[in-house]
Amino acid sequence: MKLGFIKSNFPNEQRVPLLPKHIKNFKNEIFIETGFGKSLNITDQDYEKKGAVILERNEIFATCRGIFSLKLIQLSDYKYIQNDQIIIGWTHPKGSGKSFMLEQAIPKNLMVIDLDNKDPTIFYKNEEFHLESIPQDFIYQNSFYAGYAGTIHALISYGLLPTNDVKVAVLGSGNVSQGSLHAISKFSDNVRMFYRKTMPEFKKELSEFDIIINGIDVGNEGEAILSKNDQKRIKENCLIIDVAADVGNTIEDTVFTSIEQPIRYEAETKHYFYAVPNTPTLVYRNVSELISQQFSKYVYSKDISLFVDLVES
Repeated sequence: MKLGFIKSNFPNEQRVPLLPKHIKNFKNEIFIETGFGKSLNITDQDYEKKGAVILERNEIFATCRGIFSLKLIQLSDYKYIQNDQIIIGWTHPKGSGKSFMLEQAIPKNLMVIDLDNKDPTIFYKNEEFHLESIPQDFIYQNSFYAGYAGTIHALISYGLLPTNDVKVAVLGSGNVSQGSLHAISKFSDNVRMFYRKTMPEFKKELSEFDIIINGIDVGNEGEAILSKNDQKRIKENCLIIDVAADVGNTIEDTVFTSIEQPIRYEAETKHYFYAVPNTPTLVYRNVSELISQQFSKYVYSKDISLFVDLVES
């Protein structure tokens, strides 16, 4: 099949999810959008040397059955999407990609392949098909860097590298939280990690922390870890770093901040808040290498007709 790669136009996205050196024995014809590797100074000719065909963005959609976009396809590209195409990437069909599913996937009979780190899944005709061929945690490093880079970015944006007199809480034990712990521990050993089962203990000590870092994603249907009432007990001028960026859910009634304006001061609660989405792009040179290698191994190198066979069998 023909597999086309488009540059993600998600705000501030600089990761390059396919490097020329990883194009080896791919079973699909590869088409690359012009300028795809620009952020890493990779030329179109570098991809052509590996056998890829370079096309403009609209030509990629017109030519290829399979379309890879690292982040969710944005509204500006809806006009290019054709019926029955296969959309591959971090599509988040049950989260931020809900509107895409309703406005594009269902009306155009799209097959949407969500390369979620925990549960890679095909969404097609209101059914879900779990991809057993892709192992769980196959791209965990991206989540680790989300926590690591987001924590460093938040501290620098806030203007503080904490010392041991700054008391820090890290919520969660997953890859994002582990990345945050790794980052904050460079500066202070006055750090405690709390898990979902130890949240009651965290709540008892809530007012003592100067920095709270959240790596837990409860989603739209989960119960908030920090409710609005809980937030009233948080120390004044506390820095809350939500590297899970599960805004409005894990920490109730919160909103995204941005790379351009990463810190938001909440006058009502007198707290500082960081919730930049897509923090791995802050270290795009590190992460591009990782995701290109892993996606090439488990996704790009496979004949994407196998996805069609899976849902039709």
